[in-house]
Amino acid sequence: MNSESGKSGFVVVLGRPSTGKSTLINRVCGEKISIVSPVPQTTRNTIRGIYTEERGQIVFLDTPGLHQAEKKINLRMRDLVTESLEDCDALIYTVDTTRLPGEEEEAVAQLASSLDVPRIILLTKMDHPESNPARIVEFLTTHALADLPRFQTGGLQEEATEDGSRPREIEDLLAAIFPLLPEGQPWYPGDHYTDQPPQFRIAEIVREQAILRTRQEVPHAIYVEVADLEQRPKYLWARVFIFVERPTQQGILVGKGAATITEIRRESQKILGRIFPMPVRLALQVKVRPRWRRDDNLLNSLIQ
Repeated sequence: MNSESGKSGFVVVLGRPSTGKSTLINRVCGEKISIVSPVPQTTRNTIRGIYTEERGQIVFLDTPGLHQAEKKINLRMRDLVTESLEDCDALIYTVDTTRLPGEEEEAVAQLASSLDVPRIILLTKMDHPESNPARIVEFLTTHALADLPRFQTGGLQEEATEDGSRPREIEDLLAAIFPLLPEGQPWYPGDHYTDQPPQFRIAEIVREQAILRTRQEVPHAIYVEVADLEQRPKYLWARVFIFVERPTQQGILVGKGAATITEIRRESQKILGRIFPMPVRLALQVKVRPRWRRDDNLLNSLIQ
């Protein structure tokens, strides 16, 4: 897909944690750009997904889910969302139709209401038995958002179909976005679907696989760092450190007989082999870094 001219702009995808923001961007772009898990606030950074076609180029910004907790890591992620909104050309406000609007949804709705950019409402999880869109529309009405263009998605599959086609609901959403964007040259080459460096992509996939195999507080205590990355004759090799805050969490990630860390490595390599043009081999090690979520300098380097 190429676009030498046409529409070009940045679209922020905003919402509470676990509303389907990352899955939406992966599905639109047809690639695994943002990691996905059932754990709220899996996305910590602003992730750019680039979609280019004849009508132009959309740079989607997948933002961390807005969470009301006052921990340093949550505050940093909220700052990141605010920064992402400063120069956006349009906004997609995603609302989970299966959940009651609460304090977090109030905060997101107020933020969406305050923005002076074109906005679209996306009602997600419409195919779920507990979906209640009427309740959400009533909530949106109280924030003067009910009259905005409104679209809906059901259970979007993260992986693209074999023929590369997208569901009608995604095509309708794209058709609504392009007219909202300014005329201009594309920001990225037409064959790019993200601007993430290899080290970030590797770290995120390893973190995703670690999160999927842990519960309770452990997923939130994980961060991942690629210490070395080498291109060898037939594969990419990376030394990767998985950090947690306590020795007990370290033991959980390693697992009995190193079973868990072996699963993380195996599945990460499989996914990365589909992302990169050659196989990826990982050397994983779990380390303890106490109270890392209170380290301002580290948080600023991790969350950006």
